[in-house]
Amino acid sequence: MKITLAGSLGHIGRPLTQELVQKGHSVTVISSNAERQKDIETMGATAAIGSLDDVDFITSAFTGADAVFCMVPPANYFDHNLDLLAYYKNLGHNYAQAIAQSGVKKVVNLSSIGAHMKEGNGILQGTFYVESILNALPSDVAITQVRPTEFYYNLLPQVHSAKENGFIASNIKGEVINAWVSPTDIASVIAEEITSKLAGQKVRYVASDELTYNELAKILGHSIGNPHLKWVALADEQLSEGLKAAGMQPAIAEGMTEMYAAINSGLLYEHYNQHKPKKMGKVKMTDFAQDFAEAYNQL
Repeated sequence: MKITLAGSLGHIGRPLTQELVQKGHSVTVISSNAERQKDIETMGATAAIGSLDDVDFITSAFTGADAVFCMVPPANYFDHNLDLLAYYKNLGHNYAQAIAQSGVKKVVNLSSIGAHMKEGNGILQGTFYVESILNALPSDVAITQVRPTEFYYNLLPQVHSAKENGFIASNIKGEVINAWVSPTDIASVIAEEITSKLAGQKVRYVASDELTYNELAKILGHSIGNPHLKWVALADEQLSEGLKAAGMQPAIAEGMTEMYAAINSGLLYEHYNQHKPKKMGKVKMTDFAQDFAEAYNQL
């Protein structure tokens, strides 16, 4: 198959490219960074260097592909001029236009847990709109919306509190269960979807492990040699003000607080709990704990 991937060689893009190339597919990787070209070509893929703000460029990269993978690259939450929702909507429209103009009939989009919610999901609101924009394409375009749960690496900023305070925290109660996911497990699901026969529109959740925050703290504490590491539940205002004090854009800090509050209430996971993955990914919290410990020991 001829497959075009957005997302460069990031946490998901690298293992995804590697798997597809190894399976004999002809892979083109879109990247905005010209310095990535050599790495992409070394992996056996073709580099398409350009901007996702350029619909003509995306269209050119998509043209001739049997299937394409779309994703909205991570934004800088500390950019006080960023309109996060507009950023998502703009890229969603660019992808939709490029798909229509290129004639691609098979699309896999990286969405997120919470994308079923138009509001109340904080910083994930943009994923709802991207899904809606892509789902408005003609019915002969098959689309899989891949919805990962929370990424393990979102826990890495907690290493500072673990080292300085002896606890990790958010506005979520310790007994709440969250589902976590590894980028490599996400890549495997995307590779499976993009090389399968698709028809119509579907949603597929992907997760690697489920556990309470108290269990999470115990595993991470063991990895750093602190069996007394605790999970502390903050008030919404405490989290929001802490994020703002760290320099995060105020609107995004409030959106992140709202997202975590929706995990705390269970609202964010209502649809996931009704449509859980048939099989969890291979990478567990105990595996990620090694990365957490490495980051902790480098402080």
